[in-house]
Amino acid sequence: MAHFEKANSLEEWLDQRLAIKTLRRVLAEEYWIPKNINFLWAMGMVLAVTFGILLVSGIFLLMYYQPNVKLAFDSVNYTIMKEVEFGWLWRHMHAVAASVVFLIIYIHMFTGIYYGSYKKGREMIWISGMLLFVTFSAEAFSGYMLPWGQMSYWAGMVITNLFSLGSLELNGLVEWIRGDYVPGQAFLDRFFMLHVLLLPLVIMALIGLHFGTLRIPHVNNQDGEEIDFDAEAKKYLAGNKKEAKVIRFANDFMSKDMFVVSIFLIFYFYLVFWHFDFAMDPINFDPADGLKTPPHIYPEWYFLWSYEILRPFPKDPGLIAFGFAQVIFFALPFLDKSPNVAPASRRGAFKYWFWILLVDMIVLTVMGKLPPQGIYSTIGLVAAVVFIGLWVALPFITKNEKAV
Repeated sequence: MAHFEKANSLEEWLDQRLAIKTLRRVLAEEYWIPKNINFLWAMGMVLAVTFGILLVSGIFLLMYYQPNVKLAFDSVNYTIMKEVEFGWLWRHMHAVAASVVFLIIYIHMFTGIYYGSYKKGREMIWISGMLLFVTFSAEAFSGYMLPWGQMSYWAGMVITNLFSLGSLELNGLVEWIRGDYVPGQAFLDRFFMLHVLLLPLVIMALIGLHFGTLRIPHVNNQDGEEIDFDAEAKKYLAGNKKEAKVIRFANDFMSKDMFVVSIFLIFYFYLVFWHFDFAMDPINFDPADGLKTPPHIYPEWYFLWSYEILRPFPKDPGLIAFGFAQVIFFALPFLDKSPNVAPASRRGAFKYWFWILLVDMIVLTVMGKLPPQGIYSTIGLVAAVVFIGLWVALPFITKNEKAV
């Protein structure tokens, strides 16, 4: 009994100083979620759990990693993988999570596009989510440099060369980013700092922003239905839970989230133990060598679609197309002129736009892994043009869309 009294007094003490009861009420107990949503709405929680795995596994790897161009490769491939007990497990967990997190991000993004979850007051939900995507991309790229293998070195060389901005030849900017004329110790130091400190802090801040934007004006639902959350919450609190169109975030929706997370973890650990190799490029098991260029340089699979938009064009047009691909998703809430907040299946021409975009990005991803020659080069060029054309056409195909 005394134990519970102490716990209650501690809670009261904290509540007076941190308003924890108010926070719990606002962010959980009175945070209302529509009933008519499906398992795709749990992808945000899956992403949070995956980021947690990346954070914990990264801390364990950090204990033995050596950020030195002469020691980094061996510290990863020998010390961690062979000498540290269960070091291989932490590396597999980190590598697989770093790859799978982008699969979940893309599912999350296309779910939002399909259901129009960026419209009518939800623009900041979408923009904060895209900021998270960009930051995760930077985090993944900086982490790819750390094993200091062949693909780490040459991918770093190619990507940083983009900052010369083609014919502008801003080589001084490239050297400033690298800290040298070519990737070396200064380059590794900078990307190590970005990967283990700065970018994780930015990601955590953006997660907080993203969750805050979800609180108001509430998440969308799979029918695009406008819900009077205050009225439906009163029904729920009055005991009419079956009639109410909403449920609590905690613990009604959280229990559904955790079920989907559990299914995801089965899939995740299956990859960790039996198919971890998909997340580790074989070329990166060779030490970095600035005098030996790999026959075909390419990024990880989650960057391939934007890389393929760069490749088919001449230098300057390619950079413009690449830059277009990096920023255009931010403009989606403003390019979609339709007033409808509804699934793509109910939105006329937009449903074709959505599926063409999805298929086109898959084609770009496949072509990005293949050498740019013959028919592959032609398909890549067509897919890149289609991608750009889809975004240019979006305002026109949605402007006169009929109300549903």
